Amino acid sequence: MSKNKKFNVQVTDNGGNWRAEITRRASARKTVTSKVQDGFASEAEATQWAEAELKIILDNVRARQSAKQ
Repeated sequence: MSKNKKFNVQVTDNGGNWRAEITRRASARKTVTSKVQDGFASEAEATQWAEAELKIILDNVRARQSAKQ
């Protein structure tokens, strides 16, 4: 499971199908699901997808932050 200050990757088993979620901390009490993909055949596939999507999200955030400065 990948962990960042603001983002987190969660992979769960749904009876043979794997589900990957990328969650974001909106505040100290609130967590928002940013992306979800269901129906992976293995945990490795779900983790690989989630890590790739998280990298895309973080690259977009960094680009927006640098554009503001």
